[in-house]
Amino acid sequence: MSHILAIDQGTTSSRAILFDTALNVIDTAQEEFPQHFPHSGWVEHDPADIWDTTLRSCRAMARKVGDGGIAAIGITNQRETTLLWDRATGKPLHRAIVWQDRRTADTCARLRDAGHEDIVRARTGLLLDPYFSATKLAWLLDNIEGARARAEAGELAFGTVDSYLIWQLTEGRVHATDATNAARTMLCDITTGDWDSEICALLEIPMSVLPEIRDCAADFGTTTLLGGKIPILGVAGDQQAATMGQACFRPGMVKSTYGTGCFALVNTGDRMVHSENRLLSTVAYRLNGRTTYALEGSIFIAGAVVQWLRDGLGLIETAAQTQPMAEKADPEQAVYLVPAFTGLGAPYWDPDARGAIFGLTRGTGPNEVARAALESVGYQTRDLMEAMAADMGRDGNSGSGEVLRVDGGMTASDWTMQFLADILGAEVDRPRVLETTALGAAWLAGMQAGLCPGPDGFAETWALDQRFKPQMAEERRDVLYAGWKDAVRRTLSG
Repeated sequence: MSHILAIDQGTTSSRAILFDTALNVIDTAQEEFPQHFPHSGWVEHDPADIWDTTLRSCRAMARKVGDGGIAAIGITNQRETTLLWDRATGKPLHRAIVWQDRRTADTCARLRDAGHEDIVRARTGLLLDPYFSATKLAWLLDNIEGARARAEAGELAFGTVDSYLIWQLTEGRVHATDATNAARTMLCDITTGDWDSEICALLEIPMSVLPEIRDCAADFGTTTLLGGKIPILGVAGDQQAATMGQACFRPGMVKSTYGTGCFALVNTGDRMVHSENRLLSTVAYRLNGRTTYALEGSIFIAGAVVQWLRDGLGLIETAAQTQPMAEKADPEQAVYLVPAFTGLGAPYWDPDARGAIFGLTRGTGPNEVARAALESVGYQTRDLMEAMAADMGRDGNSGSGEVLRVDGGMTASDWTMQFLADILGAEVDRPRVLETTALGAAWLAGMQAGLCPGPDGFAETWALDQRFKPQMAEERRDVLYAGWKDAVRRTLSG
C-alpha cells in the first residue's frame, strides 16, 4: 500500500492522480465532460458525467497498482457547484448548478436590498452573490416540484461536488463535507464552523439536507469500488487544496492559481480578516479542529479566456499558440480585453458586467487580441493583490510582502508569468510541482494515514522551478494599469 490517490474534480474535467508516499506524481488519468448552457448566464453539469468520469479515472489508476496498492484517497473539487439528490436512490433531482452560474442574481439583489448582506458577511465571510451555493440550493428547492416538501421530510441531500463524490464512493454511507467547502456555501458560520440556522431560515433551506462538516484531514468513510477497502482521508476545495499544496502555512503567504478562473488566497492565520475591499474571508484549512483563515480574491475568467480565443473566435487551435502571438503583437497598440463573460468577480462583484475589447484600430489583429487576453489575467491579479495589500495593512502590490506563488495551467507560459511579475512589480515563483491542487489533497490524505509529514515537514519539500522578477519600468507599469482600470470602468453595469 505505497500509493495515495488524489481525485481532482474540476469544472471541465475529472482527474485521478497517483502519488507515491514521497508525494511524487506517478501517473494521471483524465476525462473531459461537456458543459451545458440552457439559458444566458446559466451553467450546468450532468451529475452522471461528474461521477462517471471520476470513477473511470480512478479505476484506471487503481489498475496500475492492483488491489491493495492504494493506501488512501484525497479529494479536491470545483467549489460552490450545487447538487441535490434522493437519499434513498442517490439519483440527482436536477443537473448540477455550476459555480459560474448567474441565475440567482435577482435573488441576491433582493436579499441585499432587504438589508441581509451584513449578517451574511459577518458570519460567512462572503458577499451576497450568485457565485455561492446557498441561493443555487434555494433555487432548486423552489423550482423542482415537491422538492422543498421532500427536503423537509428528510428525503433529500444537498452537497457540493466533494459531498456528492463521497456519497457515491461510499455508496450512500457517508454524507459529509470539509470545512473549506462548507465555507463556500454561504450557509456556514466560519467563526463557529457550523451551519447557520438563521441564514438557512432566511433562504427556507431545511438543515436536514446539509452534510456533516469535518476537518480537511479526517475519516470520510471507505470505498470498495476500486478494489479492497480504501479510506477517504482528505478533502478540500480546489483553491484551499492548492494553498496547502503550495505550503502557504504561514500568515502572509499568498498563492494564485490559474485554471478556468483565477483564485488568489493570502493566509491570515487564526484571525478572520473582514475585507474592506470586497475580498472574501474564508477558511484556508482546518486541521485537528483548528481553523486557519484566508482572504480570497476570485477571478471568474482566466484560462477560460484562452479557451474563448480557441472555441469562440477560432483565433488559435491550441493554448500554446498564444505566447508566440503575444510576442509578435505590436507594442504600440494598447488593446484591453475585459473578460467579463459571466460578470466580474473580486473586487468589483458585478454579475451584470459583460466582456468587451477596447483600443481596437485598423491595425489590430489576432496577435494583439491574444496578447490582450493573456494580459487580462495579470491585470485582474493586480486588482486582487492591491485589495489584499489594503486589507492586510501592508505596502506593495503583492498584497502581503511575500513572493507570489503561482500554479495552474497558465503558469506554463513564461510570457504570461513575466507580464504578471511586471504588472505587479513583485517576484512570482513557479514551483517545480505544478499539480499543487492534487498535491494538497494527496498530502492531506497521506498525513491522516500517517504516511506523510505534518505542515512543517511538508513545507520543507516545496521546490522552486523558476522565479520571475519584474523588468518593467514603474512608469510604464502604472500607465498600462491605468488603461486597464479605465477599460473595466466602461464595462461595469452600475
